Amino acid sequence: MNTCSIVPVILSGGSGTRLWPLSREVFPKQFLNLFSEHSLLQETALRVDGSPIIVCNHEHRFIVAEQLSQVKREPRAVVIEPAGRNTAPAAAVAALMLEANSEALLLVMPSDHLIRHPERFRAAIEAAVPLAAQGYLVTFGIRPTEPATGFGYIRQGAPLENGGFKVDRFAEKPDAATAAAYVQSGEYHWNSGIFLFSPAAYLSELAQRDPAMVEGCRKALGDGQNDLFFFRLAEGAFSAIKGQSIDYAVMEHTTRAAVIPVDDMGWSDVGAWSAMWKESAQDGNGNVLQGDVMALKSTNCLIRSDSQLVATIGVDDLVVVATPDAVLVARKDCDQAVKQVVDDLRRRERSEAVQGTRILRPWGWFQTTDSGERFRVKHIQVNPGAKLSLQKHWHRSEHWVVVTGTALVTCGDKSFVLRENESTFIPAGTVHRLENPGKVPLRMIEVQSGEYVGEDDIVRIEDEYGR
Repeated sequence: MNTCSIVPVILSGGSGTRLWPLSREVFPKQFLNLFSEHSLLQETALRVDGSPIIVCNHEHRFIVAEQLSQVKREPRAVVIEPAGRNTAPAAAVAALMLEANSEALLLVMPSDHLIRHPERFRAAIEAAVPLAAQGYLVTFGIRPTEPATGFGYIRQGAPLENGGFKVDRFAEKPDAATAAAYVQSGEYHWNSGIFLFSPAAYLSELAQRDPAMVEGCRKALGDGQNDLFFFRLAEGAFSAIKGQSIDYAVMEHTTRAAVIPVDDMGWSDVGAWSAMWKESAQDGNGNVLQGDVMALKSTNCLIRSDSQLVATIGVDDLVVVATPDAVLVARKDCDQAVKQVVDDLRRRERSEAVQGTRILRPWGWFQTTDSGERFRVKHIQVNPGAKLSLQKHWHRSEHWVVVTGTALVTCGDKSFVLRENESTFIPAGTVHRLENPGKVPLRMIEVQSGEYVGEDDIVRIEDEYGR
């Protein structure tokens, strides 16, 4: 039993729409530092030992790599999905990667959950290992603390060893009365969406019900290719796969499902602003106040500002979240509807659904501080040792002013160094590059001017990041 090796598999494909406007499509909640100095992804990677397999999308690949590097977690692989197909295919790809390893057990975890007591989680994993080694597909059930309607439930069946049970059935998110009955019975647990199983057991069960998914994943893996330090699944094969969750594809049908109940490991899926309020430190009035906030005669609210001053007077049970480009005001009991706001923004093709004002790049980030007809002003940070692509623009010129750090500038056939308070001008059509040769972040102000200042006016001549 001790010969089993646990391989963490972290699924990082979610978009976290219910935490909008803080969470955006290009930088969703798993990358945010919500409860500690680490992001939820980093906390997940640090929760258990071992080099993880990360499954993510193209847009997030460099964020994943950077955040793992920050906590010194070397991934076994960062697998890029060409299209989102839910959790069952993502787990199948990881299982296929370890198919030849008869001693491997996959610990499949969402990247965006909170576990405040990881030692209790690790104890539950240890209890689950013998079951998974016997061919059970183990899930971890959270003992409910309230009749929550936002979670799926698992009913325990016949007892197994190490405090585990066979799964009697999975239940969809219930109404309030049904949830109360579930909790009162003592037989139901919240479905955490965390699993432990062997590659062979999972692939065997999946192949019985959806052989096309297994073969599609096998082809996507076989026809995939390395790209820098990522592995890209073949687009055609993977995009043709039907998307399904692990629960729907396997767990609800197999006779080999087992559940390990976990007592009080401080778990939350952080699925909405009300969950954020519950999991955050509250003041004497029940308020969670973050940023530049004043709350007068206000109770039981979550009020957060990442930009301007926000003041409330005489309100109760509200969520108020202000970012530089959007403000959300909602009753806490209506926070599940935030997803509808995001869906509507997408239908209207509003950029606020996708990204905030700060745009991450492999080399750092930029933030637009002002824009108008024929001009745009950006605040730019280039990380130490990083460089932008060698490029040119047809329709705009750029003025660069160094605020802090050191810039190595290529402009045409010249290269030179700029330091704090020094500046330069890049004419339209000139091949140029910006680098940070120093040990501290380089921060600059860039003023673009010309007949067109859109982000797509860029011709990359050479790029270290394969873009």
